[in-house]
Amino acid sequence: MQTPDTRTLKILYFAWLRERTRVAEEEVSVPGSVASVGALIEWLSARSPGHRAAFANRRTVRCAVNQDFADLATPLASGDEVAFFPPVTGG
Repeated sequence: MQTPDTRTLKILYFAWLRERTRVAEEEVSVPGSVASVGALIEWLSARSPGHRAAFANRRTVRCAVNQDFADLATPLASGDEVAFFPPVTGG
């Protein structure tokens, strides 16, 4: 349930992040203080040992908000879809 001081986000986890969190996606209501990707990672890391393990080395985690690449300072709004995934290489 969303209150004026919370926002609801859809979180997607891919590859080894999904394995560590043991969930492919979840919908969460976060406090209003969770206003950026960096704050979301901090908040998620406190949810469970699996979430903490998934974000232990943040340099190996990439993020997209509403399917656009994002960084730690990217702001979040209620209803956003936030995806976490490992670095992708290709050629």
